[in-house]
Amino acid sequence: MTAISDLDTPRDRLHAARAAHLWLALLLVVVSLASLAWGASGTSLWAALAKLARGEPLTQLEAVILWDIRAPRLALGICVGASLAVSGAVMQGLFRNPLADPGLVGVSAGAGLGAIIAIVLGAALPVWLVEITGNALVPVAAFIGGWASTMVLYRVATRGGRTSVATMLLAGIALGALAGAVSGVLVYIADDSQLRDLTFWGLGSLAGATWAKTLVAAPLIALSLGAAMTLGDGLNGLAMGEATAHHIGIPVQRMKNIAILTVAGATGAAVAVSGGIGFIGIVVPHLLRLATGPDHRTLLINSALLGASLLLVADVISRTIIAPAELPIGIVTAVLGAPVFLWILLRRRTMMEL
Repeated sequence: MTAISDLDTPRDRLHAARAAHLWLALLLVVVSLASLAWGASGTSLWAALAKLARGEPLTQLEAVILWDIRAPRLALGICVGASLAVSGAVMQGLFRNPLADPGLVGVSAGAGLGAIIAIVLGAALPVWLVEITGNALVPVAAFIGGWASTMVLYRVATRGGRTSVATMLLAGIALGALAGAVSGVLVYIADDSQLRDLTFWGLGSLAGATWAKTLVAAPLIALSLGAAMTLGDGLNGLAMGEATAHHIGIPVQRMKNIAILTVAGATGAAVAVSGGIGFIGIVVPHLLRLATGPDHRTLLINSALLGASLLLVADVISRTIIAPAELPIGIVTAVLGAPVFLWILLRRRTMMEL
């Protein structure tokens, strides 16, 4: 992939960014095959494909591992990785801040609080509610919590039909602190079993991936990502300031509304089914801006492709590095993402006036 410093004109950068679509799509295909092929069991994807090519049926164990365990995990990983990366790119463009991530709109804090309430106080909920949600109680509670916190934050930051990005940023910090305080109280009263569930959920994992869970989350993520892809021109204009964007014909307030709802939907669904996974939303857009430039028309697509690939790589590492046990995927993304993020900060420290 060509470095941005080697590109002479905006047209060159646009061509490089579009060429990156192909390379990143190819990378995603390769990583997806690796995700299907590698796991704690000895089941081989290649042996299974060879059987199918010869017209031989798969054993029941091979079919279960490849189709019921690895395949939904692959699909869910693509959805979650793409949604986190695109949400990060949208937030950084909306706030015009390279440190912005989906958590700034309250999704992560609200989703975490919703999940903690479901885990710690689930036994006190009405029986009919538990029966309706079944095993999806925690994901449903996390999604509702993320969406509710985003709507509260939006109402606080909107006055006279105009949403203040600065107010949203400050209110997001306050809301995150409040949610953290309430979560701390619930963690304090949790028993040992609940604490283990809270720790595993908070660090993120794709271990619970099923086709049912994927089919619930995927449509909302796909709809949100589709809406995000329409924001490229608007985010490019917003980079010059709200007043300038308005004067060149960009409907700034409508774009803000779409961006906030998009991030709430995509990140809320992703966090609900995978738990807390960090650094994807911050690091991926940064890397792509350095490589192909800041044009959001291509950045959003490339973020989806690279975000999905990186999360699948982290998932493969998490389930093979200490097999047959599994490391929470949030630990892997932090180990991989933190050094990259520090490198980015050091590279751009003079520009960011730190």
